[in-house]
Amino acid sequence: MLRSVIAATGSYIPPVRVPNSEFLNHDFRTANGKPLEKTNDEIVKQFEAITGIQERRYVEPGTVTSDIAFEAANEALKSSGIDGESLDLIIVAHNFGDVRRGGGPPDLVPSLAARVKAKLRIAQPRAAAFDLVFGCPGWIQGVITADAMIRAGDIQRALIIGADTLSRISDPHDRDSMIYADGAGATVLEARDTDSGILAHATRSDTLDHSTMLTMGPSYKDEVFLEALFLKMEGRKLYKYALQTVAGSMQACLDKAGIPLGDVSKILIHQANGKMDEAIINALYSAQNLTPPPDVMPMTISWLGNSSVATVPTLLDLIARQQLDGYAFHSGEIVLFASVGAGMHINAFVYRMP
Repeated sequence: MLRSVIAATGSYIPPVRVPNSEFLNHDFRTANGKPLEKTNDEIVKQFEAITGIQERRYVEPGTVTSDIAFEAANEALKSSGIDGESLDLIIVAHNFGDVRRGGGPPDLVPSLAARVKAKLRIAQPRAAAFDLVFGCPGWIQGVITADAMIRAGDIQRALIIGADTLSRISDPHDRDSMIYADGAGATVLEARDTDSGILAHATRSDTLDHSTMLTMGPSYKDEVFLEALFLKMEGRKLYKYALQTVAGSMQACLDKAGIPLGDVSKILIHQANGKMDEAIINALYSAQNLTPPPDVMPMTISWLGNSSVATVPTLLDLIARQQLDGYAFHSGEIVLFASVGAGMHINAFVYRMP
């Protein structure tokens, strides 16, 4: 049976470490522009207890999203020996384009995928290069899109990249800015006649009542940033929405694949909030009267933060290279990938390791 198989992975983890202590001197405000009543020490401690984030990574001043997307893609191709000229498709999932340090409008022309293809020095025109904007689930949606094209027989090999520089669109006066990070992950999918690979996928978009949970808005100290827009989140509503919907979508994807939850050995979920991810996994298993196996959900959020579309492919690459302590992939095991984010969108796919 023709299936999409992961043939290569790569990632780029930015070099600038930003521990929580860096936020102790920030001037945090409410949405109304008033100073928060709690001290920054209290805010940071509460933040770490809820999210599990202790530090995050930022890109260097002269670096933009297409640069790190290229780095992740280049690592995937070089480490696997795959020739870039053999690609039939290049998708870059992101949300903000190339944003320079200090703000300014996002740079989206040409597309980031076109820039990455040029940086990779791929000459052949056959490989269509386009961007995909789908919130944090963008990389998974890119995988789903490429898989559909592979199954249709339209392409044989695709490069899917997830990259964002959330540090460039984070309001320093909003405590939610502590969540966001930068990063990039890349994966090559290829067609193979096998029983392994992607078994099923699922996507949902709840835009009618939930599209305003993540939006762009002015700084909470707008006298400093008169025209700039920053990422704004209704955290409590998003948390509630995720707990009500994500586990069900993951189970629906497993049902579509005909795979019992008990057969899943790893769940690679978007690293948005440690407590929220744990609650989602508990809801998934409790609905089947099961207990989550120990370490079923590998986590990187404590040291990488939330890098949006990059969290899942970066996690995949770290495990594939055995660079995440205690984790490795094994032939025949079932891995469930899932994400939730701006839109609101949820998606998942079930994968059997070759």
